[in-house]
Amino acid sequence: MKLTALEIKQQTFEKSLRGYDPSEVQAFLNLVASEWEHMNARLKELEIQIDKMNDKLSHYEKVEEALHETLQTARDSAEQKLSGAKKEAVSVVEKAEMEANSIVQKANDQRQHIRQSLLRLLDRRKEIIGGIRSYLDLANDSLEQFSRDEASLFNLPDEEDLDRQIRDRLNTSGAGRKNTNRESQKEPEPSGAEEESKDMDDILDRID
Repeated sequence: MKLTALEIKQQTFEKSLRGYDPSEVQAFLNLVASEWEHMNARLKELEIQIDKMNDKLSHYEKVEEALHETLQTARDSAEQKLSGAKKEAVSVVEKAEMEANSIVQKANDQRQHIRQSLLRLLDRRKEIIGGIRSYLDLANDSLEQFSRDEASLFNLPDEEDLDRQIRDRLNTSGAGRKNTNRESQKEPEPSGAEEESKDMDDILDRID
């Protein structure tokens, strides 16, 4: 049963011949009622403080839960960003390797194209040099033949001398052609153009 300070003060006892002194009992009851009232007031204050503490505790628990959620979200976001950065780095490296391989392949193709172009130019140069040399040899032979025949144009030999000259001319022409064939079969001496060709071959070797 819950007692109040007023009930304690109004509490009565039956009197007997050898009972307690009513004034002392009443004084004690008043003291107990006063203490009881004080304790109830203190209890209410403590209950109020406990309610406030519970409210703060609930607030802190919510804050803690929100912090945990925030930390978890931040952790997940960081992991996602890290994973994305790794994938992007791998993609960048692969793309760079592909571009590097493409550049190297293009450089090799260009080097091969330049080499083939140089080879064609060298072949064409040799053909031109050979054609000019053949033309000069033929012109030189014609000039020498013309020089040999120039003096005889102003002489009027008799019939016997004319027949002899014709035979000699024929023999000379045949020998000249033989000598020309033998000279054409000889290997030409290295000229400045051939030395330049060797230099071009060295350039091609360095390109390879």
